[in-house]
Amino acid sequence: MTRPEPAAHRERPRSDEVPHPSRLLLHSARPLARWLVRRRHPVDVLGAAGVPVSGPVVFAANHIGVADGPLLAAFAPRPVHALTKVEMFEGAMGRFLVASGQVPLDRFHPDPHAVKVCLRVLRDGGAVGIFPEGRRGDGELGRFHRGAAYLALVSGAPVVPVTFFGTRAPGAHMEELPPRGGRIAICFGEPWAVPAVPWPRRREQVEQTSLLLREHMLVQLDHARRSTGLELPGPLPATDVEPDPATGVTEQGAP
Repeated sequence: MTRPEPAAHRERPRSDEVPHPSRLLLHSARPLARWLVRRRHPVDVLGAAGVPVSGPVVFAANHIGVADGPLLAAFAPRPVHALTKVEMFEGAMGRFLVASGQVPLDRFHPDPHAVKVCLRVLRDGGAVGIFPEGRRGDGELGRFHRGAAYLALVSGAPVVPVTFFGTRAPGAHMEELPPRGGRIAICFGEPWAVPAVPWPRRREQVEQTSLLLREHMLVQLDHARRSTGLELPGPLPATDVEPDPATGVTEQGAP
């Protein structure tokens, strides 16, 4: 007998008609992934004890290197369904991402399906991962998109800031892995919560909430700097240009 969907799934945007992403590798691959990474790098995970152990949560991370997504999936204290650019879902890599429960996102067009899948996860009490900067860069949160704040406003899920250090060397290109033996730190900050807002949600509400979330994440970024003694790698080389839509809430949000 099929259990009825929770009423939250029928709230707008509805998430009762989309399936929960795959859990096939979401749990089982994480211990092996952590072991493999730690054979190459010392990895410090800080602040994980402050992450809610149950209920919906949004992990919102800065984005400095190609390894950030896999590291979030492997080292977050809870299994994460992370929004991942749809261009990655090709061939063997695409099949692995689907099996590990990651969520394809079309960054250049409205993608209501990706939103509904994230809400499905959150309303089921799971964790979603998102990179508000949209693309890899200096990790200083100059670019900041609205997705994390929107998911928080719809679901009421707390947002946990995540700061990465060491996943790209200073001056390195966007596709380069950090050098072997280099220290990596993943810092989970203080959760930030906003009351859920019923439909309809105004653009101004989402924008203001995004700005407040960005301020909180900047404070947590500064705290992570002080607690680790580490610094971000600085900007990408001028030849590295990764397209990204002009939907940020700051001036730096435009390409």
